[in-house]
Amino acid sequence: MERRRFLLSGAAALVGAVAAGTFFERRSHATEAESFPLQLSEAEWREKLTKEQFEVLRKEGTERAFTSPLNDEKRAGIFHCAGCDQALYSSEAKYDSGTGWPSFYEALPEAVGTKEDRSFFMTRTEVHCSNCGGHQGHIFDDGPQPTGKRYCINGVAMTFKPA
Repeated sequence: MERRRFLLSGAAALVGAVAAGTFFERRSHATEAESFPLQLSEAEWREKLTKEQFEVLRKEGTERAFTSPLNDEKRAGIFHCAGCDQALYSSEAKYDSGTGWPSFYEALPEAVGTKEDRSFFMTRTEVHCSNCGGHQGHIFDDGPQPTGKRYCINGVAMTFKPA
């Protein structure tokens, strides 16, 4: 009986470890099969970006809430990808979601792409720059009209150009 319990416990631990590894896996756009118009090596991205930008854009990290100056940006203009300078969001679509990250109810046409993100024991929709694949943040269905969407975006993943 003890041997059976030991084997079942070991099997359960193995299944749990595999499941946790799947949920907590840190992906990198540089290693995914999907290709983007702008392709750089990991070394080139590290040279081009700050440490924080690299962690978010290339390793799908998240900056701490309420730390980005872009969260409080109120001027008219366009928010661009910090990795490749592609225009992503108009200031007209920006709103204060209260979450601590810059939020938009829509992206500019064809500026971003999405994919399923199954990390941290949940399923979310990840949003990335359609030109370089840089991770921007996630999209949620709790935003204002006219779209009902909340593009919750890392400020470090963007730059702002006033009108």
